[in-house]
Amino acid sequence: MAEQDKQVRVRFAPSPTGHLHLGGARTALFNWLFAKHHNGVFILRIEDTDKTRSTVEANKSILEGLQWLGLYWDEGPNAGGKHGPYYQTERLEIYRKYAKKLLEEGKAYHCFCTPEELEKKRKEAEARKEAPRYDGSCRKLSEAEIKKLRASGKPAVLRFRLPPVGETEVQDIVRGKVVFQNELLDDFVIMKSDGFPTYNFAAVIDDHLMEITHIIRGDDHLSNTPRQILLYQELGLTPPAFAHIPMILGEDKTRLSKRHGATSVIDYEDMGYLPEAMVNFLARMGWGHGDQEIFSRDELIKLFTLDAVSKNAAIFNQEKLLWLNGQYIRQALPERIVDLSMPYLMEKFPQVKDLEKSKDGARHFLKIVACLQDRIKLIPDVAELASYFFSEEFEYDGEAEKKYFKGRETADLLSKLSEKLSALKTFDHEHLEKTFKGLAKDLNAKLGAVIHPTRLALTGRAVSPGIYDVVEILGKEETLKRIEKAITYLGK
Repeated sequence: MAEQDKQVRVRFAPSPTGHLHLGGARTALFNWLFAKHHNGVFILRIEDTDKTRSTVEANKSILEGLQWLGLYWDEGPNAGGKHGPYYQTERLEIYRKYAKKLLEEGKAYHCFCTPEELEKKRKEAEARKEAPRYDGSCRKLSEAEIKKLRASGKPAVLRFRLPPVGETEVQDIVRGKVVFQNELLDDFVIMKSDGFPTYNFAAVIDDHLMEITHIIRGDDHLSNTPRQILLYQELGLTPPAFAHIPMILGEDKTRLSKRHGATSVIDYEDMGYLPEAMVNFLARMGWGHGDQEIFSRDELIKLFTLDAVSKNAAIFNQEKLLWLNGQYIRQALPERIVDLSMPYLMEKFPQVKDLEKSKDGARHFLKIVACLQDRIKLIPDVAELASYFFSEEFEYDGEAEKKYFKGRETADLLSKLSEKLSALKTFDHEHLEKTFKGLAKDLNAKLGAVIHPTRLALTGRAVSPGIYDVVEILGKEETLKRIEKAITYLGK
């Protein structure tokens, strides 16, 4: 099917049995980008038929994670659409209708094997070093036997009657042609004994009724595809196009897990990542455009194609994500970084709460963030990087002290600087720069000889934003107070 034959319709169909993790978020993103690139429709469907594991909390986490990433769906929960309901547990009668059709046409049959019997057969197959698969014993039951068993109330599942010979071909957009031998598959369950559908069956029915044109999902689902294609064929339906995207691995080339730093997507917000950095990062895991690393959302939509998706596994690189986040923080408006960092500042410095309410306080925060922005990698970093702006209770860095605090000599230098700063009527960047350079000239010294001890006196650190910015933000009174404190310390 050519992409231009009909409007592109894709879906992200998570199971609410856990939070939205990186792999699921990357799948959602690829579907969203593909839909937007083709002016198509992005659908969110919640596959919640696992009654024992599905939770309201997980469902909420998935929705919040997608919203934080800005992957808003065109159809789905809270958005509506003519192809609903979008929760599978609200579509049970639909699945039962299609299951009944397959049963009546002899394409499905009742299976009364107990879990214990199936487990025994599985172990016997393993002992023979064969792949565990259902042996089709209930295929042979007569109508009379089936009627008797059902009348007895014995639980039964419904199995799909798989063609025992031949092969099923998958024309995958990413992986190319993949062929599966039917004899290696088995008669899989389509309806469980509790009346709930299995994943493969419900997905096929929903994808057909929701008019899905392309199924873009992780390649761990590739093994499900021949079963789904066979269901499409037996139901007389046309399958959508398939594209199986590579898995995400840790840097040690093993499956991504918590030990690699993987966690729920929404947790990355709490860790201080920006959503646009995460979107950029996820897009680059398995897709690329030349050597370009940083993409705006509009660029991603314009450039994204399935042809550029790699067949090889993507590698999760925490350092790359951190680097990207720093890049996006630099590009962000200072006002936004102030808003995001405020909870961390308030937690560390209680006085910030009162300061935030005033106009002067708001301007103060903006100045601080503006001078620190190039150094921030994670939003919580602001509280640490800016700590000396809110508190004079700090110790001098030991290594810097050895290097820049030289007893009486430094005390004399700071005293001269204090005199010049005290005389300043305009305490801004321009006049501060003239003052520092003037003192360096008077002392016949390099500018750094004035700046480094002053920085240590004012911040306790060897590294900070530009000294003129630091002095201006601290203000005249606080700057002179801290210089005097350092002079006292040097004279001890």
